[in-house]
This record gives sequence, structure tokens and C-alpha cells, in this order.
Amino acid sequence: MQSFRNHEGVVVPLDRANVDTDQIIPKQFLKSVKRTGFGENLFDAWRFLDEGEIGKTNRQENPQFVLNDSRYRNASILLARRNFGCGSSREHAVWALMQYGIRCVIAPSFADIFYNNCVNNGLLPVPLPEEKVAQIFVAASSSEPLTANVDLENQRVTYENTESISFSIDSGSRKRLLEGMDEIGLTLRETDKIRKFERQHQRTMPWLFTDNP
Repeated sequence: MQSFRNHEGVVVPLDRANVDTDQIIPKQFLKSVKRTGFGENLFDAWRFLDEGEIGKTNRQENPQFVLNDSRYRNASILLARRNFGCGSSREHAVWALMQYGIRCVIAPSFADIFYNNCVNNGLLPVPLPEEKVAQIFVAASSSEPLTANVDLENQRVTYENTESISFSIDSGSRKRLLEGMDEIGLTLRETDKIRKFERQHQRTMPWLFTDNP
């Protein structure tokens, strides 16, 4: 997966709490387990005025939705309120965000499964205190787009002329994101140890490995 170390981009303020995974990527678009083709339907029910259907083109955008604002067309940092990513465990929600171009989500809190799905796919979830998130919302909602820098190595968010804001992420998740390593990749790094264990296990319990009934 793609590693994450330091990212600078425009912040898009999605001023909603309890955004669930069905709102991030509606269920009718979950027709594939491939990690492609979901970005165009990110926040589909909010981004468009007509009903979303697979393969539908020439859709009418909702001018009131923040992602359709010209200031945020190229945003890559999503700012949201508490409990972002709640609802189902669908990994497609993270895929849709990343395929749209989002590399980082900043919020006061995240649903546990969504948080883990982010780490497994190279999307950085940044938990910040609600008052800090509120301050960024004010800055990101001004007439000019707000650019922020998210530094995972030093665990800091910086924007405009403010002092950088520190954030905390567990060491295991941080290491995996920095190295671009998902759970399968971590397991494969221990291939020699796994094979050694299998050989020893077969010697001590050979009856488990026989083909005889």
C-alpha cells in the first residue's frame, strides 16, 4: 500500500458529525471487491441532486455540497466532526475517499473499524480535540482555500501562521503507515520465523500432517 509520511494539501470542511459509511459510499455501488471505481461516487447522495446509479453519466451536482465548491475541488485533506466513519465495516468507504484524492481525514474521533481500515489502506486518520477541529473549521471556511501540512513522522498538523498542533497515533499504526505496510505485508516479513515454526511443529506433532485417515 502507499506509505504516508508528510502531506500538504487543501482542507475541505465537511461540517457533519456521525458520518457513516453508507453516506461515504452508498450500498448500491458496492458491486466489486477491487479497490478501484469508487471515488466518483464518494458522498453520492450529497454531491448530486439526482439518484445515483452505476454507470450513470451527466449527473447534476448539488451546488450546496462542500465538495462541489470551487475552493475545494482539489482538496486532499478532509475535515469532519466527531465519530467519522461509523456504521458498517465496509472497507469501500476508505477506498472511495482515497480514489477521490483524500489522503488524510481530521476529526475529533473515528469509528474503530473505519480507523483500522484507514491504517490498512494508507489513509491517515488524525484525531484532534474538538476545540482544535473547530478552529480549523473556521480557517477552512474562509473565502480562500486553506492549505495544511500533516506530518506523520513528527505527528503534527500545521496551517497558516498558527503553531503546529500535535496529534497522537499508536506506534504500530504509525510504523505501518510510514512504511506502507498492511497486515499481510507485516506477516510476510516474518516468513522465515513462520517456516521455522511449521517445521518444528511438524516434527513434534507429525500425526497432524499425515494423509492417513
